[in-house]
Amino acid sequence: MASFYNATNMRPGDTIEFEGEIYRVMATTHITPGKGNAVVQVKMRNLKTGLQREQRFRSVESVKQIEIDLVKMEYLYEDGDMAHFMNHETFEQMAVPLAALENELHFMLPNAVVLMEMYEGEIVGVKLPKNVEMKIVECPPYIKGATAANQNKTAKCENGYELRVPGFIEPGTVIRIDTETGEYVERVR
Repeated sequence: MASFYNATNMRPGDTIEFEGEIYRVMATTHITPGKGNAVVQVKMRNLKTGLQREQRFRSVESVKQIEIDLVKMEYLYEDGDMAHFMNHETFEQMAVPLAALENELHFMLPNAVVLMEMYEGEIVGVKLPKNVEMKIVECPPYIKGATAANQNKTAKCENGYELRVPGFIEPGTVIRIDTETGEYVERVR
């Protein structure tokens, strides 16, 4: 089901249809020039291809907002350029192009249960929790007595994702990661 609303009401996280494609709004900037009509600069990501684009909408334009269904699915594995998921209710398996899930796969492990966003029977995205917990499998050792107050280092998670963590993090430590920014939040006790 879809409804129309004014372009000035678009917010990050909205799902819209534009030029026959489905997009997730990533960021909006309202621009009011000294002369002329106000516009909304929108950064959005195509949910099928994963490609991002920027588009300007006049403040008087209407935009078609799309209602997305959430379905609980289990992430199974990657195969070439596809990621495979299984519906928890019907046990039906679906494949999604890796390009469409490029950022989300950093925060999923095989057998993780996630909410898949579906539109007209097709998977168009993944709704991740705000934070996920991952185990660190590889990182440089902690340097005792280092004078740097904030000694950050690069660490590798169990699924291969790399991020910057504080110096006291060691292999085997479970950490919490913010799925929106991809950054370290805290050590899980």
